Amino acid sequence: MNNVTRITLIGLGEVGTILATDLKKLNPALDIVAFDKQTGSAGIRQRARAAGVSFASSAADAVKDSQIIFSAVTAAEALNVAVAVAGHLAPGPFFLDLNSVSPHTKHEAMALIEQAGGNYIDVAVMAPYPPARLKTPLLLGGKQAYAISEWLNENGFNSKVHSTTVGEASAIKMCRSVMIKGLEALTAECLSAARQYGVEKEVLASLHASFPSLGWNAQLPHYLISRIAEHGKRRAEEMREVVKTLADVGVAPNMSSGTVLAQQELVDSLAEKGIRYSDLEPFEWERTVDLLMSGRTS
Repeated sequence: MNNVTRITLIGLGEVGTILATDLKKLNPALDIVAFDKQTGSAGIRQRARAAGVSFASSAADAVKDSQIIFSAVTAAEALNVAVAVAGHLAPGPFFLDLNSVSPHTKHEAMALIEQAGGNYIDVAVMAPYPPARLKTPLLLGGKQAYAISEWLNENGFNSKVHSTTVGEASAIKMCRSVMIKGLEALTAECLSAARQYGVEKEVLASLHASFPSLGWNAQLPHYLISRIAEHGKRRAEEMREVVKTLADVGVAPNMSSGTVLAQQELVDSLAEKGIRYSDLEPFEWERTVDLLMSGRTS
């Protein structure tokens, strides 16, 4: 793939902004265009300007003549992006679906993209984009996964082909999320209760004694709860896709359904109190819990 001159980024959230910024720094001559459905947002347009990329007024304009398209939106919008761009693709572009959705949803998106003549690539993002940024590990799946993986790794990424079958890479991500997002939700619930009883130090000491390598006596509790506070809406959407992933193969999503509620409730509670994540920085889980519990009588 030596003919890549134009790249499209759909979604200028955390991931899209990092991709736009770092790709432009690595290759200033590369034509990079971004689109986000919040086209009227001054903040979104400022992100594009800061990254040095152009901003399209529609998804159709954004994908025109692009050889590579990155879709990095919320789980709820992932399939909508494929619907929006499929009718505007020229034959041959690579459509990299970075969204955390079920294998079934990826198959639906693949059908749309391939019918339009594009090369659909299932991408599972296996760690938070900060701090590794482009070096964040990616698992790829799809008929042309090896071709795009070579280009990605030559251009600063850290990708690995898992399979030429779409859905397997995402199944790994979704099953992993049962544990990772579930642990975040359990930590928030556990420590919120412990804080109210005044026994949080003892609870954390006990957890550290049982799992001394994890960091329960240091930054782990702050990190886990901060991920919900900062990205809980997006993570709740991902967990709804996890629920689908489990149900599609006959596994009862009991714990994952609870994780959806826990992630969503925390961010909803912050919003109800008018608390933004920036108000919580530098993040301390104790202060966050105190703010959330203030004024509660039961």
